Amino acid sequence: MHRIVESLIVCVLVLTLAVPAFAGHHDQGPAKQAIVLAAFGTSYPEALKSILNIRTRIEKAHPGTLVRLAFTSGIIRNIWKERRDDAAWQKANPGVPEDVLFVKSPLATLADLSDAGYKDVTVQSLHVFSGEEFADLKNTLIGLRSIRTVKAKSLPFTAMRLGRPALGMPGDAHPYTEDIAAAAQALKADVDEAGKMDAALVYMGHGNDFYSTGIYAEFQREMQNRHDYPVYVACVEGYPAFDDMLALLKQSGKKNVLLKPFMIVAGDHASNDMAGDEDDAWKVLLAKEGFTVKTDLRGLGMVDAWADIYVRHLDDALAQTHLLP
Repeated sequence: MHRIVESLIVCVLVLTLAVPAFAGHHDQGPAKQAIVLAAFGTSYPEALKSILNIRTRIEKAHPGTLVRLAFTSGIIRNIWKERRDDAAWQKANPGVPEDVLFVKSPLATLADLSDAGYKDVTVQSLHVFSGEEFADLKNTLIGLRSIRTVKAKSLPFTAMRLGRPALGMPGDAHPYTEDIAAAAQALKADVDEAGKMDAALVYMGHGNDFYSTGIYAEFQREMQNRHDYPVYVACVEGYPAFDDMLALLKQSGKKNVLLKPFMIVAGDHASNDMAGDEDDAWKVLLAKEGFTVKTDLRGLGMVDAWADIYVRHLDDALAQTHLLP
């Protein structure tokens, strides 16, 4: 009897969450669909190319479906907000898409879509791993999905899905180790480039001070095992830190280093903390240790094989029978 009651409760919960993707309780046809690409964002116009490349590939994969950009970083959004009224800046930086100049948070973007009648929405994270920004994004969607209205047609959304970051997320639906393996394969060209230079390949990741960044160490291990080459990853925040990477780099026997950002865009961290000329820039620190360093200011979003990771993760999200992972 106890098991029967438990089964009934589970069924009720599933039926409550799995609302069909229709505009209301009357037969009004399929709900309007939209895709939201949620990136941390960047204030560097040149670095925008990485995000726009991902968007272009997703638009090609889903022609006819509305695609919107959203930035999860409030600091980045405020910078773009100031530039909206700066005619001189816009004249000096032509070509910035209007949806970047007027970029909004995921919450505001979803509200706009709801107002425009889009009730079936899939949000694809453009983050590297499931850290703080992704957690906030997921919790925002869970909050919106919990809204209940007297009439079904008044629900802001009838279907809402979330695509996982590049290096995956906890859960058994899509093992994160498989995502790490796919990410390592996507960057094979970096290893080949470093090999031609007889250089160790070093990535600067962003990391996070509030979430475990051990996945960067797992990615490093996968790169080394898969490509049989000295590849090292360190973070601006969290583990592995620069000193952790440096100790391993010294053991590699390599005198040359190819230094690249392990970030979607090559923005402030890549331009200054990695490739800058200040004493604490990684390029300078490595040079002081006797290494010959070449930097490459190319965001991961410019690598088509990496951009296609998000295309596949979006497809996985669209195929979900449940609404949120």
